[in-house]
Amino acid sequence: MSHQTRLGSSEPCANCLDLWKEKNDWLVRQAKVAQDSGLSLRRQQLAQEALEGLRGLLHSVQGLPADVPVLPLELTVICNFIILRVSLAQGFTEDQAQDIRQGLERVLATQEQLGPRLERGVWELWDSVLCASSLLPELLPVLHLLAGLQAALWLSTDRLGDLALLLQTLNGSQSRTSEHLLLLLKTWSPPAEESDAPLTLQDARGLRDVLLTAFAYRQGLQDLITGSLPRALNSLHEAASGPCPRPVLVQVYTALGTCLRKMGNPQRALLYLVAALKGGSTGGPPLLEASRLYRQLGDTAAELESLELLVEALSVTHSSEAPQLLIEVELLLPQPDPASPLHCGTHSQAKHLLASRCLQTGRAEDAAEHYLDLLALLLDDSEPRFSPPPCPSGPCMPEVFLEAAAALIQAGQAQDALTVCEELLSRTSSLLPKMSWLWEDARKGNREPPQCPLWVSATHLLQGQAWVQLGAQKEAVSEFSWCLELLFRVTPKVKEQGAPSDCEQGCRSDVVLQQLRAAALISRGLEWVASGQDTKALQDFLLSVQMCPGNQDASFHLLQTLRKLDRRDEATALWWRLDAQTKLPQEDAIWSLPLYLQTYLSWIHPPDREALLEEFRTSLLEPCDL
Repeated sequence: MSHQTRLGSSEPCANCLDLWKEKNDWLVRQAKVAQDSGLSLRRQQLAQEALEGLRGLLHSVQGLPADVPVLPLELTVICNFIILRVSLAQGFTEDQAQDIRQGLERVLATQEQLGPRLERGVWELWDSVLCASSLLPELLPVLHLLAGLQAALWLSTDRLGDLALLLQTLNGSQSRTSEHLLLLLKTWSPPAEESDAPLTLQDARGLRDVLLTAFAYRQGLQDLITGSLPRALNSLHEAASGPCPRPVLVQVYTALGTCLRKMGNPQRALLYLVAALKGGSTGGPPLLEASRLYRQLGDTAAELESLELLVEALSVTHSSEAPQLLIEVELLLPQPDPASPLHCGTHSQAKHLLASRCLQTGRAEDAAEHYLDLLALLLDDSEPRFSPPPCPSGPCMPEVFLEAAAALIQAGQAQDALTVCEELLSRTSSLLPKMSWLWEDARKGNREPPQCPLWVSATHLLQGQAWVQLGAQKEAVSEFSWCLELLFRVTPKVKEQGAPSDCEQGCRSDVVLQQLRAAALISRGLEWVASGQDTKALQDFLLSVQMCPGNQDASFHLLQTLRKLDRRDEATALWWRLDAQTKLPQEDAIWSLPLYLQTYLSWIHPPDREALLEEFRTSLLEPCDL
């Protein structure tokens, strides 16, 4: 009997085939019992036992030469083994690629078509196997299931070109032209399994539906990010109509809400966001998108309420549902991308978003409270030594301190603002002696200029404003002067000609430096005005105009001081220039400023510049018959 290799010609081996089929079916049932088990430990134990049983069964089947009568069972065991292993590991690995390749090579071995192993890629093996399958129709159902697993592996690793070729071959297409993967998946129709076929954990048609849903969602999300909104809407609708587990359906509905909001349909967007919130226990992404929607509609109260709910949702740890012992949509989705509109960040990031929006919308007391909570949260997890590099998403920690101080000053809590500033200085001032060589490198063009001197300077600027609020003019002037001394030590990096590049914070250090210098000079000048030292104020306002020619606030303060000192000719010339500037179309600032600096500049902004111009028109021009 040892010389017989054909299992179909050996009665004992035929009996083995029946036993192997029974073993496969029993292991599949055990895996399904494990899936239904409510106890996680028991579930894991049963699933692991089923996996080891399938591994042993596959080893037994492949211990003999490949033979056509055994191939349907062998490929079924391979598929069940891959499905269970991937579901337990929650992802594909190179091992599954090798399992699929081995199954293909076993099919070709029965047809005597297997050439040297290293000369054939996976796609060439599939091409040969699918051609050979016309001679082996009994293999078609399980080959389609194996092809579905190959498609899942390629989709999860972004090998979309190979996936398209495989689907074209499965669909019997003679063309090798590029076709849309969504259409190829929809037209793929795997054959039904025979009633007496070995049991499978997941059939080819169910796997095809999972692939269709996963690809539609991936494509819709990519189109949403790139701005192809009509295509994104179609793909996301396709994903929503497929077999979506609840967590995925929440993401799909949220993405549909984002897409419809950007397309100018806020009411339909809101319906999807409500459905997303009803569909899942973790409402982070839909709540964040709802805040964006309400902000676009101008409903600030609803926006802030959504952000408060977001902070609350992210502060709770949710227990995730046990994954199915199948290839599910989640396994085929890319890792969360911070650039994605569905990325809601961490609890502290949400808290910062809420605090900053309160500050931007004039809710100073709420902003101050949220910033203090945020600082307490961040300092609990902070390292003993402070690290200054900026974070890729949102402001870095020193800027959070500066925003907090600005919010406290805005809320009238100057003493608390001084405490926050002292805490920031204690963490950054030790770094200042190391900054000189970094700025030297920046001047030579070797690296970006360091932010630390700007943070320290801004801290002294805010301290000065806090002392102004407390009525301590001497301390205020001292802080403004120290701020200016630090700022004038800094030499911005010389930019090459051409369009400047964005930095991660959305603003350039040289623009921030220029605005900080102007703010400090104006602030000190206002203190000189308040103490009746108009000549000193004039010097600071003149210097602020020279430092930042585009800053009209500096020019208006200068105009008022010139008028007060009765320097009529200079005031008239400046008035003409300002009047001409106000009639020109105002362009939006190319470089956005940090929030703390935007807030500070609003404090030194003349309240009604048009009324001031009209007043100067009357007082300066009429006596001269102009």
